[in-house]
Amino acid sequence: MDADFAEFVRHRGEHHLKTAVLLTGDWHSAEDLVQAGLGKLYKVWHRLDTTSGPDAYLRRILVNTYRSWWRARWRREIPRADLPDRAGATDVGEARAVATDVRRALAKLPVKQRTALVLRFFADLPEAEVAELMGCSTGTVKTHTHRGLRAMRQLISPDALVNEIEQKGSGIR
Repeated sequence: MDADFAEFVRHRGEHHLKTAVLLTGDWHSAEDLVQAGLGKLYKVWHRLDTTSGPDAYLRRILVNTYRSWWRARWRREIPRADLPDRAGATDVGEARAVATDVRRALAKLPVKQRTALVLRFFADLPEAEVAELMGCSTGTVKTHTHRGLRAMRQLISPDALVNEIEQKGSGIR
């Protein structure tokens, strides 16, 4: 099995790399995409009918993997005209305070919403894997994630933080 796979990669790898460059528009991203695609193909290689040529399987894997990468990146990256200032050494206390606020807000969420948020954004797992770990459908994961994010926005809104600071301040006086 390994020799057949290695032979396929040796003979068709460059072709698929060129396809990936066209998909991604970037040589380095294309190399990552082909590597990820070949890893997925290798996992199922023993089950494939390789007599008709595994090119179609790898092409489908490349397209689906790239699509999922694009969707994930689209949700996370927000282009900005001006770059934000970098955090300096004096911002450590503020970062810790925000982290504490996030942990407190997470603790207030129902378990399923908290689990979905932690697995999706802290562990950076795809929805399908989160669904498998939680024992539910991807639609349910999306629902828990959406509701959890909405609750987190309310719990950690700038107004809520100001109110919390004022309450802490009034307790000190």
